Amino acid sequence: MSEKNQQEPRPATAPSGQEAEDGAPTAEELQPSLEESLAESQAEARKNWDLYLRERADLENYRKRAQREREELARFANENLLRELLPVLDNLERAVAHAEQEPEGGLLQGVQLTLDQMRKTLERFGVLPVAAVGETFNPDRHEAMGQLESSDQPPNTVVKEMQKGYTLNDRLLRPALVMIAKAPTAAATDEQ
Repeated sequence: MSEKNQQEPRPATAPSGQEAEDGAPTAEELQPSLEESLAESQAEARKNWDLYLRERADLENYRKRAQREREELARFANENLLRELLPVLDNLERAVAHAEQEPEGGLLQGVQLTLDQMRKTLERFGVLPVAAVGETFNPDRHEAMGQLESSDQPPNTVVKEMQKGYTLNDRLLRPALVMIAKAPTAAATDEQ
């Protein structure tokens, strides 16, 4: 009987061990897989949240960029019209310069008033003249038409303005056409 008792418990333990190996998981085996599943789900949730935040930021940046472009378009919408008005302004300035040489004041006063009105109108729309004479030559604002020898001005300084330049809201509309100073040559200084 003692042999039977010893044999009976063996078959009882063997089948339960086989069931665990055959695929029926125990509670201990289930626990780690649930924790792993939870960790994977949390990692995926974090990843999706990060993607959501990035897409949200991209959308916000796009909105801001589109708003800036609309504002800039509105600021510079009249650029072509204003560029066409500049020669009119140039001709009025020439008329004033010519009229100053003649003694009749009526024409001069009328053209001067028109010129002042035109300048004020352009200023209201953001058009301002580019400073030239006496300034250091700036290729971003000035276009050199030639050089003049000058002992009064340092080299590379604007000494004469042939045509005014203008900016529109700090963007160059038309460069100033200028003559720039250069150092006198040795032969020119010997003659003086």
